[in-house]
Amino acid sequence: MDGHLKYINNMNIAVLFGGISTERNVSLVGGKAVCEALRTKGYNVIPIDPAFGADALHKTESLLNAELTAQNFATLEELSAFSPRSYLDCINSPLFDDIDCAFIVLHGKYGEDGVIQSLLDLRGIPYTGSGARASAVAMDKLTSKTLFAANGIITPRWEMLQPADADDMDFLTDIRKNFGKRIVIKPSDQGSTVGLTIVKDGSLEDIAAGIRNAAVYSPNILAERYVEGRELTVAILDQEALPVIEIVTDDGFYDYQHKYTKGQTNYICPAKLSEDIAGFTQNMALSAYNAIGCKCFARVDFILDAEGQPFCLEVNTIPGFSSTSLVPMAAKATGIEFADLCEKLINLACNITEE
Repeated sequence: MDGHLKYINNMNIAVLFGGISTERNVSLVGGKAVCEALRTKGYNVIPIDPAFGADALHKTESLLNAELTAQNFATLEELSAFSPRSYLDCINSPLFDDIDCAFIVLHGKYGEDGVIQSLLDLRGIPYTGSGARASAVAMDKLTSKTLFAANGIITPRWEMLQPADADDMDFLTDIRKNFGKRIVIKPSDQGSTVGLTIVKDGSLEDIAAGIRNAAVYSPNILAERYVEGRELTVAILDQEALPVIEIVTDDGFYDYQHKYTKGQTNYICPAKLSEDIAGFTQNMALSAYNAIGCKCFARVDFILDAEGQPFCLEVNTIPGFSSTSLVPMAAKATGIEFADLCEKLINLACNITEE
């Protein structure tokens, strides 16, 4: 046992956070929390922001001493200072020669879509979270929703759109006819509601504007039937569904600002649901997790309609990961503190048996 602990405490853990997606600021906050938690556990933590390429080690440590906030998402103008090539330069550098495990806290493009996972696979470095394939599938809402449907997982009706559809009034009229007056329009491969629009009254101008807004972030756009109901989320940890959390906002829309602005959202954990509905939602979350091919952990989001039917929206393979985020909140409800959760994810990534 003593030798086991010595090995664990001598592990070199690269915490990957920041990145070059619109969710950079969220990632910075989560990464800082993970670094602090793992250091309390005795790990040798190497904070790395791959946006800085091979020079990441010298530029990232200072981020841990900065006052970080996720209240605003990074703009495309801000992100234009970085290059995707930096990821390749970073992972291929000597920084990773002695890394035992990578703890990924990168959200969105290049971090949650299988890119960073593929690069780590090529270097033979184990990492937390799902593999490259599952990460890519979960990030692509069209593919994941197709898998949901094939596996009997109920999800809101959807249709893929293209940016040019915003200028086709006949097409927009058909969309309104097919989906009704309330429609969700969002990029097919973004997170944290970036680029998302809810059309409330069926206005063709609003539908077109929603398509154009989503097109700023991706050429692949998803239109989805709006489902009125309660927002729920279920964390999966090592094939176990954790307690259901209900998300309650002051105006009913859990957008980016509500996610990351203190005081604008209340979280009820466990959610006040009947045992039947809670159990059914947890089972559906686990089914979605397995349909995508996830491992280690993930978070599955739902809308519960007035009839008590949960609709699966998406699977987040790298959800927010500060000490107050939803996965840590659900884990804490089962008695797992944040630092212990971080350590558990490393153990799962490295196939270390917990004693």
